[in-house]
Amino acid sequence: MKKALLIIGTFLLIGLLIFGYIWFYVPFSDSGVKAGILNNVKHKGIIFKTFEGELIQSGFRPGQQGLQSNEFQFSIENRELYDKLMSLSGQNVKLHYKEYFGILPWRGYTKYIVDSIVSADPPVQLSPNSDEIPPQVTGTEM
Repeated sequence: MKKALLIIGTFLLIGLLIFGYIWFYVPFSDSGVKAGILNNVKHKGIIFKTFEGELIQSGFRPGQQGLQSNEFQFSIENRELYDKLMSLSGQNVKLHYKEYFGILPWRGYTKYIVDSIVSADPPVQLSPNSDEIPPQVTGTEM
């Protein structure tokens, strides 16, 4: 009887360890890209200092008039990527991310982990003598 309980307990423990590993360390989604205006990037935390960011996505809501705004909150594991994103604050960016099932306190406050910048629009340059913002050139003008 003791031997059977020991074998069952061992299998349960191994199963829980495998489940925990999959839940916290195996990405649910390996490749995703979100685009929008980079709102902020910050270094925060009490015990575990992590890099966090927020992307504002705008678009039309079906069945209603006007624009809607969605916030995409994400975490960043890499210090160099955090530094690059700080310099892109307020610009349109496309970010590549991985989604995990669970949140780990040393990885960040969200289950979305940004691992690279796909693209970033160049900032709009203002002329020194004008208060107007010049139109952006899209490259598809006729």
